[in-house]
Amino acid sequence: MNDIRTLLEALPYIREFHGRTVVIKYGGAAMTEPGLREDFARDVVLLKYVGMNPIVVHGGGPDITAYMERLQMPVEFVGGLRVSDEDTVEIAKMVLVGKVNKDIVLRLGRHGQPAVGLCGDDGLLFRVSTMEGPAGEDIGYVGRIERVDAGVIRHVAEDYIPVIASVGADRHGRSHNVNADEAASAVARAVGAYKLIFLTDVAGWLADPDDPESVISETTAWEVEAALPRLAGGMRPKLQACVDAIHGGVSFAHIIDGRLPHSLLLELFTDAGIGTKVRPAR
Repeated sequence: MNDIRTLLEALPYIREFHGRTVVIKYGGAAMTEPGLREDFARDVVLLKYVGMNPIVVHGGGPDITAYMERLQMPVEFVGGLRVSDEDTVEIAKMVLVGKVNKDIVLRLGRHGQPAVGLCGDDGLLFRVSTMEGPAGEDIGYVGRIERVDAGVIRHVAEDYIPVIASVGADRHGRSHNVNADEAASAVARAVGAYKLIFLTDVAGWLADPDDPESVISETTAWEVEAALPRLAGGMRPKLQACVDAIHGGVSFAHIIDGRLPHSLLLELFTDAGIGTKVRPAR
């Protein structure tokens, strides 16, 4: 009977989300722990089977760092952004596009849905400009997305699950590292997604960073925007990406704990949900 109640609880959400596009920023423990990787793949495949249109956007910072350290290359961050010279970008593309992206594509296929891997270079999907660090520092080839060609994504999504690596090129064809949170938000805005979901290694946005139980379960983009100047660390770019998505027409943005098995399904298909939900001000 518990199983029946769970299915009945999920039914109205499945009906509401049928035909809707959800962009999922994939990262953290959900991307590195073997069991959670399989859970994530099954969850995304299930979303496709029940009539949703999932789009996966991913980074791969820990893998990039690991390969750079193996090659004895310097690893430097400024304001949470990886300082990226030409050699760093080359490693990032090799890892993100050649390894991480294909691992995700193969895992989704193994669980029953064909996927196609993309990066910002494919079909000129992302056009970027070179950005500076928070205080105007030169951080090399780190890109801010200026344009997303939504047509490329929609064409692929008709028959496949798009899996997008967060790299792109400027108008001169120079490759850039792109923050995966920003990439996910830009993709969600471009395709008119109903939901944007960030998988993280925290329970959500915490009212008190030292209290893991102080999760803010629901808030508005206006409230987040007002709090941003006081925030630091890895949560800030995610919350900024949520605000940008909402202002760009995305209905809801969520920050959820990817360390929980099947966290995507818990957020989408249960009454309680998990994590932090950001909505437009009403």
